[in-house]
Formats: sequence, structure tokens, C-alpha cells
Amino acid sequence: MNIGVPKEIKDKENRVACTPGGVRMLAQQGHTLLVETKAGEGSGFPDETYVAAGARIVPGAADLFAQADLILKVKEPQPSEYPLLRPNQILFTYLHLAAEPELAAALMKRQVVAFGYETVQIERRLPLLEPMSEIAGRMSIIVGSYLLAKAQGGKGVLLGGVPGVLPGKVLVLGGGTAGVNAGRMAMGLGADVTILEVDLEKMRFLDITLHSAAHTLFSNEQNLMETLPGVDLLIGAVLIPGARAPRLIRREMLRQLRPGSVFVDIAIDQGGCAQTSRPTSHSHPIYEEEGVLHYCVTNMPGAYARTATQALTNVTIPYAVKLANLGWEQACQQVAELRAGLNVCRGQVVHPTVAQALAGNGGGPK
Repeated sequence: MNIGVPKEIKDKENRVACTPGGVRMLAQQGHTLLVETKAGEGSGFPDETYVAAGARIVPGAADLFAQADLILKVKEPQPSEYPLLRPNQILFTYLHLAAEPELAAALMKRQVVAFGYETVQIERRLPLLEPMSEIAGRMSIIVGSYLLAKAQGGKGVLLGGVPGVLPGKVLVLGGGTAGVNAGRMAMGLGADVTILEVDLEKMRFLDITLHSAAHTLFSNEQNLMETLPGVDLLIGAVLIPGARAPRLIRREMLRQLRPGSVFVDIAIDQGGCAQTSRPTSHSHPIYEEEGVLHYCVTNMPGAYARTATQALTNVTIPYAVKLANLGWEQACQQVAELRAGLNVCRGQVVHPTVAQALAGNGGGPK
């Protein structure tokens, strides 16, 4: 099979879908690897490392998409890439279609077989989303603590405090992978951390693993309203696989936060968890609503491209090998979690939760 690895073109997206090590694994299976020139440069992998691993360097995206049967990407295709897609081409990438009805329509129109990393599921785990959630969760505290500095427009609170001064308060919405990593990082800085979660078993797990250093609280509107006043850094880390993120934070709730507080919405890929959330980029990452600084970058892990690329390839390459060796139909028959990752096929959205989310915003199957 011809496998293509294009250069990502989303704003400041320096990740690449496959390391030279991953390329070598696929090449050893007898597949032809096409890598767009400079695709790995932002992650520290120059073209010659891919050539040494057995790839052929392709000068442009048009040539690569025209030749490749399987496209490995990091982020969803951008509008300029839509015309490059062709019928029966396999696309393996993050899609987040619940928040991207135009992309869903384009994939259906182009008759692409599209797999979303974020819906590949083993029981309750999302193995291809986990490493990026870990990075985004940890990064949310790094970014949030920086934005709290007065020079950045924040209220001037140091999360860890100092002797004689109370630490800053961090509220994390959601106790999944991103939320746990945000909580751990905030605790490491010495912040006062509370995690809101609806799953009681998960809260027990958090209580044990975090050694009661972070508070856990059942997530409902009453508890949220009572906790928001006094919060310095709010982290949105809620996720329903395949669905649009629930909007837990209404505009009037944000008014309870003091001016200069910071909100980092990790859930923005799935539409965001606040009424005031809207996608931003690494070039223009923040804006202010109700006196609160919002950071809603849709490709947060792209800021740490080398780490993210290595972590992503570690988890995606076994599935890429299955798709390439078996073809998508047989691979779906043999690998149940890969079947759950199939989002669009033969002009239809075939993932039930994604289809429901798209129908809710007028972007359902046509």
C-alpha cells in the first residue's frame, strides 16, 4: 500500500503523523512510504532521517495525496486540503467532527474512508487520544500559570503561593486523562486543586492516586456555582467520546470570577465547554470575555511538537500497520477498537455518536 505522511498546515502545527521509526516499521512490512518534504522538520526530524528509514520524499501535498492510498495525519484536513482527498482513500487522523460539520460534509462528498483517532475505543479508554490529553492537561497549567502573571493580563497570582501567602486556586472540570494530568501538574506547583467529576468510581480512584492532595467534588451546577468564586485558574477538561463537549459554563457563571482570572478550555476541539469558548490558534491564543482570559487553542500539544509526535506515533503505529496490511474492511473486522474509530464511510457518517452530534447542529448525514 502507498502510505502518505503530509506536512501539517494548521497554524503553528509542528507535529507530524509518523516518526522515522514508525516509517521504518511500515516500510519493513513492504509498504511504500511517501513523506512530504519538511513534514517532520518542526518535530526535529529532517527529510534525510525519513529517507534513511525507507521513505521517499515528495515535493508537495498534491503529489502525495494523489499517490497515497492511506493518509496519516495529526490534525483534521484543512479546507485547502479537501480537494486533494479522493474516493476510497483512507484517512487516519484526529477529526473531532462533532465540532466540524463543514469537514464532515467534505469527507462525505469526497467519499473518503475516515478514521478518527479520538473515537478509537477499548472499553472506556481512548488509547489514541490519551497521550495528547496528557500533554494538553499538563500544558494547561503551564499556560494558565503564565497567563495569571500581571504582565500577561492576569490577576497577578502565583499558583504555588509563598510562605505566609495562600496558594492560588485551580478548578478542573472533568477527572479524565486531561483533568488528572492538569490536577497533578497544579499540585506539583503547590496550588489548591479541586477536580469536579460525575463518576464516583473515578473520584475514588483520584482520591487514592492523588493521595488526597486534591479535593474531589461531585460535578453538578450547585457545586460548580459554589466553587467558582475565588478560583484563579479554571480548566475545562470534559469529554464525551465523539460528541460535542457539554457547555457547563454559562456566561453569567464567569462573572463570579475576579477580573484577571484565567480559563483554559482543553475541550475546545469538541466545541468547548463554556458558552464563551471559541477556537483560537497558537498565533493568537487568548481573548477576554467577562474579564476572564480565555485560552482555547485547538491544537495545544502542537506547542511541544517533538514530545507529542513521539507519543502519538507510539500509539497510532500499530493501528496504521493493521490498516496497511489488511485493508480497512478486514482491519475493522479483526480489531474492534479500530471499528469504533470509523467516522465516515461511503458518503455517510457511520459513528452513531458523531452522527447524532452533527444532526444536532445541522451538519448530519446528507
